[in-house]
Amino acid sequence: MTGNEEHPNYPSVDQSDRTVPRNLRQTGDPNIEMLVSTRVRKSPFFHKSFNEEGAWRATVYNRLYHPRGLIEPEDGGVMKEYDALTNTVTLWDVAVERQIRVKGPDAEALTNYVVTRDVTSMDAMDGKYVILCNEDGGVLNDPVLLRPEEDEFWFSISDSTLMQWLQGVNVDNDFDVEIDEIDVAPMQIQGPRALDVMVDVVGEKVKDVPYYGLMDAEINGADVLISQTGFSGEEGFEIYVKDAMENAERVWDPVMASVKDHGGRQIAPGHHRRIAAGIMSWGQDLDHETSPFQVNLGYQVPDDKEADYIGKEALEEQKEQIENGNYPFEHKLIGLKIAGEPIRDYAPDFWLISDPDTGEECGYLTSPWWNPDLETNIGMGFVPAEKIQEVSDTPLNDEIYDEELDLEFRVHLPDEYAEEPGEPVFATAAKVPFKESVNPSAREQAKLNARNEAESDD
Repeated sequence: MTGNEEHPNYPSVDQSDRTVPRNLRQTGDPNIEMLVSTRVRKSPFFHKSFNEEGAWRATVYNRLYHPRGLIEPEDGGVMKEYDALTNTVTLWDVAVERQIRVKGPDAEALTNYVVTRDVTSMDAMDGKYVILCNEDGGVLNDPVLLRPEEDEFWFSISDSTLMQWLQGVNVDNDFDVEIDEIDVAPMQIQGPRALDVMVDVVGEKVKDVPYYGLMDAEINGADVLISQTGFSGEEGFEIYVKDAMENAERVWDPVMASVKDHGGRQIAPGHHRRIAAGIMSWGQDLDHETSPFQVNLGYQVPDDKEADYIGKEALEEQKEQIENGNYPFEHKLIGLKIAGEPIRDYAPDFWLISDPDTGEECGYLTSPWWNPDLETNIGMGFVPAEKIQEVSDTPLNDEIYDEELDLEFRVHLPDEYAEEPGEPVFATAAKVPFKESVNPSAREQAKLNARNEAESDD
């Protein structure tokens, strides 16, 4: 510890916004072994990922084992997986994205009540990225929402319990719906040749699926639902295997064969690429104690949704405060370009950020990685909102991510990445996303449209 023997969690980092502070003690990687037991569920793709394709490490996500490394470090490791993702095509085992189904006559009404965005405009076979908040405006989950039928929604959830939340909400509201997890397991096909793979396995009709659109199909005699979505910023699709405990391998094998035919391979989910695209990971960049206004998700709080929803009052109050120049939170997530040696793997800690003028720790990185296209380390991290306000006249809403902020910090990297052992490295604020996505998010698309309109007026 460095001067914090009596308080290892760095009290200079103001975490008064949180009831349970982040654990900022810098323990590093203790090189422990994961115990595989029946207490954590094996996905229907488990045998394929670990026993056949050689996944060598895992984490637990939504109480399922989640492969997080396919290429061994001595063979190029995760950055070789990045090369496959950005230059060919990759298959991801993402069965950990559990599918929570809301079905029944009141499915739209319940879904609209728990989601901040208006879902009444969604037609059957539409999808949408959404957030669900608690009554204080904290983000409970940020799933992809699918509507395969008029009276049916699937929440393809991130790493937090959602089924019990939805069931609990309905205890007193008594919507006429069934809420349960269903036997559906998704896989992702991501990379520049993703469409080629999809044409191989389901035919030319997949070319007509719009971004966030859905399509029913059959692969090797098994029913699947296909969406044009993903977690990478590259071109991509997800294949939702129905009756997955029976059909998962029947679908996996021809898809894997096509991926390999197109020069690709299985990899772990591409966190190195999603960071460049500014895509956040629940539990890492945001959680139930984080407001959407802290993490570039203010666009998820609409001005024109008349229907009530959980968190609406708190979120509208936060929005008004921000528009009036009274930012109600201590920290805000920003993008950073970071000096030092290339960060080529997952960070085991929230690495500390300090004020260059005082040397005092004031924030922490959530998602750092080396980006070979930009030839620099990049990352997202929480810094004091007052530091941003000192250099910007813009209200601290989503638009702040489009500014060139004149902000500098120091980041305390482990010695393996530091320029000098024990010394923090320089970091400067950067626009998010760092690298544009093949399929921009709703906020990115709105920004691009505004830019194109401005150029057409000139």
